[in-house]
Amino acid sequence: MSYLRAFAPWIVFAVVPSQYWQWAALAALAVSVVGIVHQVRAGQPVSAMAIDLGSGIFFAALTVLAFVDPDSALHPYTPALSSGMLTLIAVGSLAVRIPFTLPIAKQTTPKELWDHPVFIRTSYVITSAWTASFAIGCVALTLLAHSSSGVRTTVQVLAFVLPVLFTIRYVAYIQGKANSLNEPAA
Repeated sequence: MSYLRAFAPWIVFAVVPSQYWQWAALAALAVSVVGIVHQVRAGQPVSAMAIDLGSGIFFAALTVLAFVDPDSALHPYTPALSSGMLTLIAVGSLAVRIPFTLPIAKQTTPKELWDHPVFIRTSYVITSAWTASFAIGCVALTLLAHSSSGVRTTVQVLAFVLPVLFTIRYVAYIQGKANSLNEPAA
């Protein structure tokens, strides 16, 4: 559920038809602001809100562009720009050594595990997978900017679904490995 909340603005933007991009950007901005307010009220430190703050900045700029110049030459590239921004956020989170998945994972992990090297390493691996998916999505969506909306939508969905599946499977793998190490020897 945490990932869904973190990516809600991007999902809102992706599901609104392209011809309504101004309203999609505005709706995504509104969802971003609500998410940021919720995180601040929950006492989340700014360092743990990379996706939220990056979303707010991106959708604020895109909303201005979309309403000021609805026929902008950038319009067909907004899916690629979205994936590009997510790539930058993810790379930035890795560069400052706070992988964006770490605060999300902490929401469902006991506090006593937060400083465990395996927990931290797992977050780096998962964030790297998301980063790669966003980057590949950005390149693909740039190349497909003038293709059918169905093809672009498929690429956008895959850029989110594949890292979600990886996250689920990798976490299960790590948990299984940890459980097997804790079992008594036969």
